[in-house]
Amino acid sequence: MIAWSDTFRAGTEAVRAHRLRSLLTALGILIGIASVVLTVGLGLGAQRQVQDQIAALGSNLLIVSPGSSTDSSGVRGGFGSGTTLTTADANALADNETAPDVARVVPVSTSNQVLRTSAQNWTTELSGTNIAWPEVRGRKLASGRFFTLAEAEQAAPVVVLASDTASELFSGGNAVGSTVTVAGTQLTVIGVLAATGATGTDASENDMALVPLATAFQVSGSSSTAVSNLYIQASSKDSLPAAYQEVQNTLTNLHGVTSTSRDFTIATQSSLIQTANATNRTMTVLLAGVAAISLLVGGIGVMNIMLVSVTERIREIGLRKALGGTPRAIRRQFLVEAGVLGLLGGIAGVAVGVLGAIALPHLIDQPVTLSGLAIGTALLVSLGLGIAFGVYPASRAANLLPIQALRND
Repeated sequence: MIAWSDTFRAGTEAVRAHRLRSLLTALGILIGIASVVLTVGLGLGAQRQVQDQIAALGSNLLIVSPGSSTDSSGVRGGFGSGTTLTTADANALADNETAPDVARVVPVSTSNQVLRTSAQNWTTELSGTNIAWPEVRGRKLASGRFFTLAEAEQAAPVVVLASDTASELFSGGNAVGSTVTVAGTQLTVIGVLAATGATGTDASENDMALVPLATAFQVSGSSSTAVSNLYIQASSKDSLPAAYQEVQNTLTNLHGVTSTSRDFTIATQSSLIQTANATNRTMTVLLAGVAAISLLVGGIGVMNIMLVSVTERIREIGLRKALGGTPRAIRRQFLVEAGVLGLLGGIAGVAVGVLGAIALPHLIDQPVTLSGLAIGTALLVSLGLGIAFGVYPASRAANLLPIQALRND
């Protein structure tokens, strides 16, 4: 009986004897495996980016948004376009007797404003809020301080800038102590937020200006107490469901609405992550399906070349059988050749995928997270694909009759 080592050596030598043909055969599998590695990497990178962005909102958070609005002509806006949330809602939810599982409530009123200095101007989101904002949102200051309770109550003309906003307005030095003008109101910069490292769609976290809520109302010239969102921090992760129920019941009663006609929505971090990840998974599966087609084409290429190899080596097969070679040994050698071709394509595909994972983030501003499990699976799939598509050519070689093979010209 021929040893496995001899079979493997004979198979690899046959592949090496036709280097160019073997390379072209493995190319199809290379493209498929590289596509799979990059597709899975992009999907995992997108999921991690979403989780990082949502985690940057803060911990144990509920995000309450107003319902839709309807203008005088009957045109309805989207969710969040209404003015159904007010400072009164925030005060009610901050009451420990009303919502015992709510630790902090942060109302936020946002508007786009032009910030001006003596030399620069910059349009950004001006957010009015309270003193709990940094702790609830998990943000720290790079310099200066946040506004105090007294400043918040007195509508003090102070502002805290995000890192990108500060660099755009004060590129030459420290922003703290300088002044900016917003809608004719002069504000003193008392602090600059540390950067969150956010990229892409979450870059606005580093581009904003924060003022006391009362100051924001004065700057906008509005007599309304409506707010854009309520960020609500539960007392702990375990109490988040209870806090959700308390917020929902309190706002339903305050607004005089029913469970089917609520004029607000509540989102949790877990629901945001699940929704975003579901979308990412769908796209990953779709792209992986396209990559799988490439693998299928590569497998067909392996079968085609192996059939050509069998045809070219009919006399060799007949001679080996005449010298006592068994159909099993013949079949095994051709399966080894097909497996080697598949594995070579898989290794090269993984290498291309890894290089692509290093280069792509610099080209498309999208993280790619390599998965050891995906890489290992890709190698096994490439090996299995080569063997699977080599079964028919190997069986055909094994079933040749010696006398017919030796007669072949």
